[in-house]
Amino acid sequence: MTDLIDINDIGVEGAEGWQPDPLHPRRRPPWIRVKAPSGETYEEVRRLMRSKTLHTVCEEAQCPNIGECWGRGTATFLMMGDTCTRSCGFCDIKTGRPSPLDWAEPNRVAESVRAMNLRHVVITSVNRDERADGGAPIFAMVIKRIRQLQPGCSIEVLIPDFKGDADALKIVMDAQPEILNHNVETVPRLFKKVQPQDQYEWALATLGNAKRMDPLVLTKSGIMVGLGETFDEVVEVMRDLAALGVDILTIGQYLQPSKKHLPVERFYTPDEFDKFREIGLEMGYKWVESGPLVRSSYRADQQVRELSKLNHIHMHHERAALTGD
Repeated sequence: MTDLIDINDIGVEGAEGWQPDPLHPRRRPPWIRVKAPSGETYEEVRRLMRSKTLHTVCEEAQCPNIGECWGRGTATFLMMGDTCTRSCGFCDIKTGRPSPLDWAEPNRVAESVRAMNLRHVVITSVNRDERADGGAPIFAMVIKRIRQLQPGCSIEVLIPDFKGDADALKIVMDAQPEILNHNVETVPRLFKKVQPQDQYEWALATLGNAKRMDPLVLTKSGIMVGLGETFDEVVEVMRDLAALGVDILTIGQYLQPSKKHLPVERFYTPDEFDKFREIGLEMGYKWVESGPLVRSSYRADQQVRELSKLNHIHMHHERAALTGD
């Protein structure tokens, strides 16, 4: 018995990356290797999530890094239920009419953060388009409650686009998360195919407005590849995000969760991911996480630990300029 999953190597590697075999379209290249989740810390995190009736995007989205991240005692909390109002073709979170918001949920999440003794936490949510505010107050509440129960824990929020609404975004920004993350996911040409209820302009507005509302916040975005985009189209999106001052970029390979979801058009090679990282750093990103199994929250604790040092320097200089010190 192997401790690896998804290690099939049937396919064709060439100039256009590793192409799926038509007879075995879901078989993956040899560099897509994931250790099966196990271990004492992993089981403890899993038990804690169940006891608090909480959801994690790690489970709901079948993240390939769940074993590594939970093994380190970190997780991405999924708030506002497990049912999304949008039906993106890549996502394994169920779509439908969600239950009413649970206003006690922020407290349960904060209690879990304290129980796990986290120094960095990622909070995300499903889309709640049935609400004018998109559920933004829940993000603000959980940020404030974590600060009360676990002082010193840095907070990253991976938010919906709120349909580009600046008022909803301001509710989140006023709570001052350390990192404001919104994933653009794909290139403009494929938006209607990949995420039909989203708009590229909403994503750009969210990231641009966040930086304007709080110039000191670290902004972050992510792109999936393998859905039919070209290498150059990815670079164009990277350029758009860099122009908005986005600090952190993640790029990872799309993996089809089930036959109902969009197929993988091709697998990018490790060399191509290295090239994306090189291009991103040349564009001025402070951090680029690029690799086949990279997901939005991957190594988020390391990102905030390293970049917060830089941000503290910026904050000191800005305050010195304001005060004349």
